[in-house]
Amino acid sequence: MRQLTCTMPPPEVLCLTLDGDASEAAAQLVAHDWAVTHAHSVAAAQRMLAHGSFNVGLLIVGTGPGVPLASIEALVHSSDTTEWIALCEAPALEVPEFRDLVLDGFFDQQVLPVEWHALSVMLLHAQQRALLRQGRRNEARGHDALGMVGQSAVIGRLRAEIRKVSATDAPVLIGGESGSGKELAARAIHQCSQRAAGPFVVVNCGAIAPTLIHSELFGHERGAFTGASSERHGLIEAANGGTIFLDEIGDLPLDLQTNLLRFLQEKTIIRVGAVRNLKVDVRVVAASHVDLAEAVAVGRFREDLFYRLNVLSIDVQPLRRRMEDVRVLAEHFFQRCASTSRTRARGFSRQSLEAMQAHAWPGNVRELYNRVQRAVVMTDRRLIAPADLGLSMADSAVGVALNTARTTAERDVICLTLNRVGRNITHAARELGVSRMTLYRLMDKHRISLDEQMAAQALPSWSAAPAPLRTAPSRVAG
Repeated sequence: MRQLTCTMPPPEVLCLTLDGDASEAAAQLVAHDWAVTHAHSVAAAQRMLAHGSFNVGLLIVGTGPGVPLASIEALVHSSDTTEWIALCEAPALEVPEFRDLVLDGFFDQQVLPVEWHALSVMLLHAQQRALLRQGRRNEARGHDALGMVGQSAVIGRLRAEIRKVSATDAPVLIGGESGSGKELAARAIHQCSQRAAGPFVVVNCGAIAPTLIHSELFGHERGAFTGASSERHGLIEAANGGTIFLDEIGDLPLDLQTNLLRFLQEKTIIRVGAVRNLKVDVRVVAASHVDLAEAVAVGRFREDLFYRLNVLSIDVQPLRRRMEDVRVLAEHFFQRCASTSRTRARGFSRQSLEAMQAHAWPGNVRELYNRVQRAVVMTDRRLIAPADLGLSMADSAVGVALNTARTTAERDVICLTLNRVGRNITHAARELGVSRMTLYRLMDKHRISLDEQMAAQALPSWSAAPAPLRTAPSRVAG
């Protein structure tokens, strides 16, 4: 019976030859089980990268590239999942500009004449690194058609809520702290709705002068006031057939709230200076970082408008409540910023990732984006450090101190309980609400013994014993 075998296709390498013998390199690479795709110009290599996927690129330049280094640099940075190796004569590396390009943008280099087996091994190492980078990139793309980055349960619930409210035309009120992504949620609602082909108009109610906001929202007729030399459509009218997003609606003056209420009720507007109503088909999505129910209670927001807007409501959680998304967001922002900036950075260092996880992010997602953008532009490192982000490792000391305090408190409670019950394990376990085996494990963890010295050394600063402690096992175990 004939045995069937399954062979894997050979790994692919994009070989860009600017100076040297391309045929010899191709023959040697094929002999070492590589599939070679040739390019004889930077432009040709760019086209091949755009239409194909290459984990490894080999640049053969001989004594020098012979083309502007800026074009090679653009090629190398055009794909963040392709690792490049340079093959050149020794004099080429003596040119400072080319040497800096190799150090900043290439996985490695070899000097001619080549030991082809060693080059093949180097290419395999570069391929493995490219695959790791591709995996991280795919992880960082933890977003769907909604454009919402993240893989946490919190962002999953938000996606589900957005899809639900997108199925109707009812007004939506989005709550959340500044910088948490309320506008992104509003855009996602629009993109998922039947109005996706229509306009999406953003109005920051807190950024328009009170004297102009009426005209901005509802438009005006020619001659309606001094300076109104022509007819102007308002922003609500501009959103006809689509969605208008009223950001920070809590800052809207009370008199404008009345006009907005009329629009929501009747689906008509009246321009400043006009004598007739205009019918418009617009869905309203509003957002505010302040509690509108509280604003209603103190008279700063109309109650009837609040209920008109609050038909469907969504809360966008702050970043500190979905910390598992920090790394995914940071990688996403890095890719976006690096694609438009000439930077030598290829990612984040382990220390910077730890510092980001320890930071409280009071400015939410907007703060994270700003810090990553600044780091990409300002860093001189291949891996972004905490200092580039404006963070320090001291930020993570809070987490360390908390763990230390928890451990110390756990040990002190066990010692105190054992002391109070005369070092009786059964009684102590009952007081603490854990099993005897769990208590033995905790005593071993904290190196607590039952000798006479233990009782004398336990918490000497506590002058009086507190009431018996009854704690759930999970709390005692930390």
